Amino acid sequence: MGNFTFEKTSIEGVVIITPKVYGDHRGYFMETYKQSDFEEAGIDSVFIQDNQSKSKKGVLRGLHFQKTHPQAKLVRVIKGEVYDVAVDLRKDSPTFGQYVGVILSEENKKQFYVPRGFAHGFLVLSDEAEFVYKCDDLYHPEDEGGLIYNDKDVNIQWPCTEDILLSEKDKNFPTLKDLGFSF
Repeated sequence: MGNFTFEKTSIEGVVIITPKVYGDHRGYFMETYKQSDFEEAGIDSVFIQDNQSKSKKGVLRGLHFQKTHPQAKLVRVIKGEVYDVAVDLRKDSPTFGQYVGVILSEENKKQFYVPRGFAHGFLVLSDEAEFVYKCDDLYHPEDEGGLIYNDKDVNIQWPCTEDILLSEKDKNFPTLKDLGFSF
């Protein structure tokens, strides 16, 4: 499809996207999003907000979600490398509580589509990383929820668990069993 390869994952709706990169001795060019190609691949989210963060090695941001205003996200790394994770929180889903993880980096240029109904987070593997993402709904701070990153039932296989740096908020997120809601 156009300038992208769309790879379905083990969880319905979660997609790894690899753009075609056109490069020569001067550098490279690539499309990072084209609505018609994404729609043809079954991704019909209308993105209304772009965000960017910078974090140092060992920072784990997440696992975040919006409770009543869920967001679909299209995420990528423009500097460095992260391990990015989406956890299915859709109560009626056959993959509820399961996750997909992928390495995103400035080198591989992969993107990760996380549909509504998922907790999302990432761990910085490089000295620092710049992370950019599109959202299909606005951020509502009062609506934010979270899932603890080391929930034993979800059992995310983070590539590195030493020296993880978490915000105070992220340290106190509940387990999947304690969430008590569904999208």
